[in-house]
Amino acid sequence: MSLKEHLVEARNRLFKSLIALALGTIAGFFLYDQLLALIIAPVNAAGGAVNFTAVMSPFDIMIKVALFVGLVISSPVWIYQIWAFIVPGLKKKERRMSMAFAAVAVPLFLFGVSMAYFILPFALHFFIGLTPVNSEILVTVDSYLPFVFRLLLAFGLAMLVPVLMVGLNMVGVLSSKVILKNWRITVFLIALVAAMAAPGGDAITMFALAGPLFVTFAAATLFCYINDKKRAKKQKIQDAENERLASGAVSDIDAPSTIEEPNSKL
Repeated sequence: MSLKEHLVEARNRLFKSLIALALGTIAGFFLYDQLLALIIAPVNAAGGAVNFTAVMSPFDIMIKVALFVGLVISSPVWIYQIWAFIVPGLKKKERRMSMAFAAVAVPLFLFGVSMAYFILPFALHFFIGLTPVNSEILVTVDSYLPFVFRLLLAFGLAMLVPVLMVGLNMVGVLSSKVILKNWRITVFLIALVAAMAAPGGDAITMFALAGPLFVTFAAATLFCYINDKKRAKKQKIQDAENERLASGAVSDIDAPSTIEEPNSKL
C-alpha cells in the first residue's frame, strides 16, 4: 500500500480502538464503586487510609478509574488492531500464526495486571512499614492511584514483550541467533524494566516482575529457535528443488499423480 493508504488504515484502526476504549470506560463508570473498593483495600489492610483532598477529587478519580478499566476491558480490541495493522504484509500462514499470538497476548496482558494486584499489598506493607513510631500515614488518592495504575500497566505491558519477540521472529525480522547473541543485554534490560516498574525500588515488586519476564523470555527464545530451525530446513529443501529444476530435472512437486490423470472411460 501507499503511504496514504497506510495512514488511512492506521486512522481506522485507531478509531476502532478508541470506540472500544469509550465503551469500556462506560462500563468502568458502572463498576466504579466495586473497583475503587478493591484498589483501596490493600491500603486499609496495610494499616493506612486513603483520603480525598479536594471537593472535585471524587469526580476526577471516578474518571481516572473508569478510563483505566476501559483500557483493560478494551485490551482485546486494541491489541488485535495493533496486530491487524501488521498482518496485511504477511503471507496467509504467517497471518494465521500472528492472529494466534494476538490471542495469546490478551491473556498475558491480563495475567500481568492480575499479578501486579497480587503483589500490591506486599509493596504497600513495605512502604507503610517505614512510617515512624507514633505517627500515621495518610495516603492521598491523587498520589495513590497513579502509583497503582503505573504498577498494573507496567506488569501488563511487560508480559507482551515475549509475544512481540515471537511475532517479529515469525515475520523474519528477529532471529533466535540475534536473541541468543545479545542475551546479556536482554537480561540487563529485563532487570532494568523491573526496577523502573517497581515503585520506590521495592525489591519484592522488582523480583515479582523480573521472574515471570525471565521465564516468558526463555520460552519465547526457545520458540524462535525451533521456528528458525523449521524455516531453515524448509529453505534447504526449496533450494535443493530449485537446483534440480535449474539442472533440467523434473520437479517431484509438478509430477502428475494418478488422481490427476484423465479417466479414459468418461
